[in-house]
This record gives sequence, structure tokens and C-alpha cells, in this order.
Amino acid sequence: MKKIFLGGLSAIALLANGAGHAADLGVAVTPAPIFAAGTPADDNFFARLYHAYDVEWGLATAPVDPKAPPAPPSRRDYWPVTPETTPPMPFTEWPYGGTTSLGVSRPNSVDSPLMTALGPTAVGNWLSDQHIQIYGWADVGGNASSNTRRPGGNAPAGYDYTPNTVTLDQFVVYVERVPDTVQKDHIDWGFRVSGLYGENYRYTTAYGAWSYQLLTHNRVYGYDAPMVYGELFIPQLAEGLIIRAGRYISLPDIEAQLAPNNYMYTHSFAYNFDNYTNTGVQATLAATKNLFLQLGVSVGSDTMPWNAGKRLVNPDPNPLFPGTSYLKDPGAIPSVTGCIRYQTDAGNDNVYLCADAENSGTWGYNNLQWYGLTYYHKFDEHWHISFETYELGQHNVPNLNNPIAAAAVANGGTPFSTGSAFNGINFNAPNAAQCKNTVTLTCTTRTYTFLTYLNYSPEPLDNISLRAEFYNDLEGQRTGIATSYFETGLGWQHWFSPQVEIRPEVVYYRSFEAPAFNGNSAAGIAPNRSWAVVTSGDLIWHF
Repeated sequence: MKKIFLGGLSAIALLANGAGHAADLGVAVTPAPIFAAGTPADDNFFARLYHAYDVEWGLATAPVDPKAPPAPPSRRDYWPVTPETTPPMPFTEWPYGGTTSLGVSRPNSVDSPLMTALGPTAVGNWLSDQHIQIYGWADVGGNASSNTRRPGGNAPAGYDYTPNTVTLDQFVVYVERVPDTVQKDHIDWGFRVSGLYGENYRYTTAYGAWSYQLLTHNRVYGYDAPMVYGELFIPQLAEGLIIRAGRYISLPDIEAQLAPNNYMYTHSFAYNFDNYTNTGVQATLAATKNLFLQLGVSVGSDTMPWNAGKRLVNPDPNPLFPGTSYLKDPGAIPSVTGCIRYQTDAGNDNVYLCADAENSGTWGYNNLQWYGLTYYHKFDEHWHISFETYELGQHNVPNLNNPIAAAAVANGGTPFSTGSAFNGINFNAPNAAQCKNTVTLTCTTRTYTFLTYLNYSPEPLDNISLRAEFYNDLEGQRTGIATSYFETGLGWQHWFSPQVEIRPEVVYYRSFEAPAFNGNSAAGIAPNRSWAVVTSGDLIWHF
């Protein structure tokens, strides 16, 4: 088994060295030779790369080089205890967004086979001197489903929305410099530039940033850069302040778009249908070692700053949008994010309360008014629970149950009418609402959720997750169907090493008030099933 997995190393090595689009171009990839374990570290790039995987195989952490100088502390000695380890968990600190982890982050700390292989080279030495690392992963997944409609039949389930298929979900590269947040004697800085290619681009797309791939063409595979930001760390303010500016993952949630940051391969409804990325400035202050305060400004959610104030021709003036033009994205307006995080000294309990990207809340591209919290509790070294609840919605959402509003949506009279010659949206437009009152032209939408992950780690390379969720999309604005849902899934995360992980799982989905599965919204095919069982899994290979 080990040789089979390491046999894939040559393809990963070629991708990491600039052949990332070889598969797209139909170029044949010649496997590199496989080198024996114990290859001297100074032999050649591919020998070092193979050796980096080989020495970690079967281990939960990279072995310590006895000749290496002692590493500096990875956390402040008085800081709350780091609750988890990776493997087998997708994180070490209880998740919070918008910042590099305060008090526990050191430069050059990512265990990267690519950086190990580059180490003795001129490029590697320069990167090390500048505290810059290049690393990433490839993630391939597939599913077998009771749904049959292709594509899209598993939706509103996400990250495996097409039944009975195998996809390249993500190929991701990070170039980053992590600020040193352990020390308190000097200002430090950092940055991250990420590149993502694969089916999962549809879950990171922001309106105006290469969004033609999804909104104009509905392509299966696409590219994105969900994180492009710089950071400034000022340790002299309280226990430290980090200011992040650029595009970044939205702050709250148990889950994240990037595959290694999740317990399971698939995602909850809660994550599929809330904010994905913000573009703006986010400040995080460690007021004390236990209490963190966050305040940020952005231009809405999942929309780019250059959409602000931009107007399009209105081909069908109507009571909703009566003018000869309308804003391209009414949600591209100044927005405020505020969060409070508290963690106990033992690290066993963590509460994170957020209001994300708040503004007037008018119908925009994912202009969601999000209020919620996450809570984590560690019972012992084997068990912990993660819980999330939120309420979100938008105002002034066109009412599909009103004939005047429905006609405006159908005839191009709104910024998100599909098929308009001006907005470029042919697919995946923001949904309108199925309001309870048929007289009103618009209504305020409401969605709320309760999500729990119960996790059991029997040993350092394994974790078992039980996910249970209730999701209520009252006006159907998020999922497209006005119904409530229950879903529960059991997943196993097994690590062959800190660099190679598989995540098989099985999930049961149920909608209550209306059928929600086995449709295709892009083709206008209504769902015809109220339940689904999906067995799926993926392989994540880090480099």
C-alpha cells in the first residue's frame, strides 16, 4: 500500500514544479523514478522529495532531526493549551477566521515535502531566509448516490453535487509568509497568495473575480484565488494585534472551503449556503490570552470592490427596479464584521460569537446578514464536540409567488435575472424568495441552522466524525426550495502520514415540506425526491 501511494509522488512533484495544467492540456506525464528509502538528503530534488514522504509514513508527526538546533517555542508559555493535533484533526487551535493564529504561529513552520526537497538549493535557501514557504495539496474525490440526475442531482448537498462521479476537487498552492506571533518584542508581517483549481472553485467564487466561469458558463472545473492578503502583527498592543487586508475566508464556521480544514469530505448545509470570502480589512486583538476581539470592514460578501456603484442597463423597468439602470450588485456596499472569542486556559472550551459582513442587507450577491456562534468542548484526549448555530437572511428579495415580481425576475428586470445581456449571469444566480404572502413584491428571507460534529479519535492517525444537522430555509432563498432539512453522516479520517489522508463517509439527507433532491436547477429541472443517501470519500495528498 505504501509503495502504491508513494508511486503517485511523481505526478505531485511535476505539478509542484509548474506542470499544474498538464492534465488540462492533455499532456502526457512521465512518472519520475521512485527512489529507495534512506536516500541521502543531498542527492537530488526528487530523491529528497520521496525521502520526505518515506520518513513520515506511518507516523503522526515528522521525526526530529537529532542534528538540528533546538526549535524555538511554538507557543507562548502562558498561553491557553493547544487542544488538538494534526493528524488526526483538521486543526490544532479551535477555528477562528480573519487572522493568523495569535500566540502560536511561527515562520517556516509548515511540514512541507516540497520545501524539504527545495531546502539545499539556491531557491530553497532564499525562501528560507525570507521566511517564505510554498506548499499545497491535491484532493480527488468521488461518490455513489441514490440520486441519478447528472449533473447536479445531489444538490443542495455540496462538494459532491453531481451523483456517481469522480472529480479533481482541489489542486491548491499557497505562497505565504507567516508572522511570528509567539514573540512580543517586534512588529512582524506576513502574506498569503493562494491558487485553487478544480471542481470546488464554485464554492469560493466571488462576483467579479473570474466569476464568468461559474455564472456565464457553469464550468465543472475552474480556478480562483480565495486568499490574497497581507498581514501586520503588532505585539505591543495588549497581547497582540493582527491587521489583515485583502481577500480572505469569511470568519465564522466550523468548516472551511480548503479540503484539509474539514473533518469530513462533504460539508453541512450550514457551510454550503453561507458567506464564503470577504474582501476588506480585518483586525484581531488579543485583549487577553483568553479573550479575542475582532472588527473588520469589507465590501459585502463574495463580491469584489469594483462592483460597488457600478450600474447596468435595465432592459425591463418594473415596480421593483423602475429605473432605466440598476446597480450591478446592490450588496457591494460597506459592511462591518464583529466577533468575540473566549477560550479557557485548559483549552477545553471555546466560544466564538460573530456578526459577519453586516450592512443594510438588501438582496445582493450573497449579501447575507449572518449572526451566529460556534462552540467547542473537549471531553478528553479522544472525544470532542463542535457545535454551530446561525440565523441569516436578506431584505427586499423578489417574491416568486407574486406574478409582478416573478415577471421582473424572468424578463431581466433585476440585477440577477439570468440570461441578461448585461450582467453575464446565465447560471447560478442568487435565488429569489418564495414568500408566504403572495401580495408583497419582496420579503425578508430567514434561514437558521443547528449543526453538531461529535468526534472520536481512537489513535493519533484516525478520527471518526458523526455529523447531525437541522437546516430550515424558510423562503427557499438559500437552497432554492422552501423547506427544512435534516442530514446526518458518519465519516472516518485516516492518515497514512501527516501528508496523506483519506476520508470515506456516508450521509443521509431528508427534506420535509417539499422534494429537494435529484433535480438540476441550472437546466430548470425540478427535484423529485425528498431523501438521498450518498456514500463518498476523497484522498488528500499534501506537498
